Amino acid sequence: MKKKLIHKSYIRTLILIIALEIIVISINFFYAPINIAAGGATGIAILLDAAFGFNRALSVLIINVIMIVFAAIFLDKQVVRNITLGSFLLPILMYITPSFKIVSDSLLAVIIGGATFAVGIATLYRIGASSGGTTVPPMILKKHFHINAPLSLLAIDLLVTFFNVFVAGLNAFFLAAFSLVITSFIMRYIEAGLDHKYQLHIMSQTKLEEIQEMILKEDHSLTVFDVHGGYSANQKAILMVVVDDQSYGTLVRRIHLIDPEAFIITSNVANVHGGRFGI
Repeated sequence: MKKKLIHKSYIRTLILIIALEIIVISINFFYAPINIAAGGATGIAILLDAAFGFNRALSVLIINVIMIVFAAIFLDKQVVRNITLGSFLLPILMYITPSFKIVSDSLLAVIIGGATFAVGIATLYRIGASSGGTTVPPMILKKHFHINAPLSLLAIDLLVTFFNVFVAGLNAFFLAAFSLVITSFIMRYIEAGLDHKYQLHIMSQTKLEEIQEMILKEDHSLTVFDVHGGYSANQKAILMVVVDDQSYGTLVRRIHLIDPEAFIITSNVANVHGGRFGI
């Protein structure tokens, strides 16, 4: 079996670098110039830079090294391997990438910054990588105290965000909190897949075979379930098909042309892995 391209080490490393650079762009071009810290090690670095003039890249490096040590003590070796490369590459990219304000409006900056940051983080998740930093404590808490990792990570991000009040004022805090919402929303959308799908369950009393033949001719993937009615207890069949946005309306119309009484249940599909649509 051929190895998927994304599983090749050099491709994975290239994607890792691109994803980290996307994160750096969100920090150096949008967050840092307006002193907005929206969580994470990079947020702590922005706060330290705004309050004391500490170099952001150096601050992230120090935080990440500390987190690698904690991971080595409290977590598995595999976790350490997963976070080490990203932990060192992120501050290096922060150092070599210029930092300046691109947009003058702060609200627009956090919207674009949050969206850009989400793309970078979601890309890291797709390849099973990490930039280290504040993602480590939640993993430790989950392993040793069974505390939900996403909740503890959110708590850390909110704590970092809260310190905006003392460094840049209440307005900065609200902007940072809004940015967290933007990042969370876009990450969820990216992780669930950009190409929306519909799952249809189709039932027909008399025309099911004709509908099945039509679906197969349209080259849609199809599954047939043998079921029995809950009221009548009669043996029946249900067709299940997954289609994209462009095919949905046309398929429903063609089904009803064959059987106007056909019963169709449609549900949204977040993503499809494997098969015709899978990635």
